[in-house]
Amino acid sequence: MRTSAPPPPGPARAAVLAGLGAYVPPRVLTNAELCGGRPVGDEWIRARIGVANRRIADGEATVDLAVRAGRHALTAAGTSRVDAVVLVTTSPDRLVPAGAPEVAARLGLGTVPAFDMASGCSGFPYGLCVASSMITAGSFDRVLLVASDVFTAFLDPRDWLTAAIFGDGAGAVVLRAGEARTPGAFGPFDLGSDGAGADLLEVPGGGTRARKRQLTEPEVEFSPYFRMDGPVVLKQAVVGMCDSVTRAAERAGWRLGDLDLVVAHQANQRILDGLTAELGLAPEQVLSHIEAYGNTGAASVPVLLAQAAAAGTLGPGLRVALTAYGAGLAWGSTTLVWPDVRAVAEGG
Repeated sequence: MRTSAPPPPGPARAAVLAGLGAYVPPRVLTNAELCGGRPVGDEWIRARIGVANRRIADGEATVDLAVRAGRHALTAAGTSRVDAVVLVTTSPDRLVPAGAPEVAARLGLGTVPAFDMASGCSGFPYGLCVASSMITAGSFDRVLLVASDVFTAFLDPRDWLTAAIFGDGAGAVVLRAGEARTPGAFGPFDLGSDGAGADLLEVPGGGTRARKRQLTEPEVEFSPYFRMDGPVVLKQAVVGMCDSVTRAAERAGWRLGDLDLVVAHQANQRILDGLTAELGLAPEQVLSHIEAYGNTGAASVPVLLAQAAAAGTLGPGLRVALTAYGAGLAWGSTTLVWPDVRAVAEGG
């Protein structure tokens, strides 16, 4: 009995970038306002961190920002429907429930699956990997991924130096099912973590560990504010993102010299400068908007992507690497050939 040969495999299924959106609040907080009459002011912050201004949410919550960015991404993608919503944030409006279902409801997306993710400032590449996997597995054809942080809600008002680093914002992308060789298809991901450094960036209050100790040691006070060991994290972030970008590029079959642009987490301009030097790139190849917006947490990469795409800095055919490093410690990178895609950025 003759048996027929199996059909040849079809093109590999991939998640393809279909639209981008961003929203940053209109309230601008300058270095002069932040520092008041302190002798250390604008010039010192610019030199040490690279920030001149940051956007501050004024009465807006994380979901509020996420809805605006998500709506812009849907408009850019030319669609009003998706199969799932993923919200990446380290500043949830509530511990329970997740914010993603509310984002979906307010965007009129019905009863689609929706859930939150938290992976610090590396949340966007982590979210991209999860959303892409949902599509490549064949379970979903279109996913809205939003990264939104109102990080200033967790800053100690007495700690003006840490406050100088951060701002608020939200960025979003719509991913659609497509073929792996299509421009806009996300390449292999590189993700990693090192929990031994968990206490280097943290908000110690509000979790079960702090709650348990408050019950057994009521005399101990727990700070509800963000804290970090800046010098240690700075060094690790440069090495971590450099190594991660290198691995992601290699998995995509690229050399570092093939990269046209790198869009990295906007933590500190010195980190971006160190990453540029370690990768052997020209300064203009590592995009930065930290001077005007500060560190917007998990939102920094998608906000910068949407702004750069809307401005025409990101054009079709460019080879782009995305990378981020943050609390966890956790890091992640991926690559794509930039497609002919629309972006809507509000407040830039």
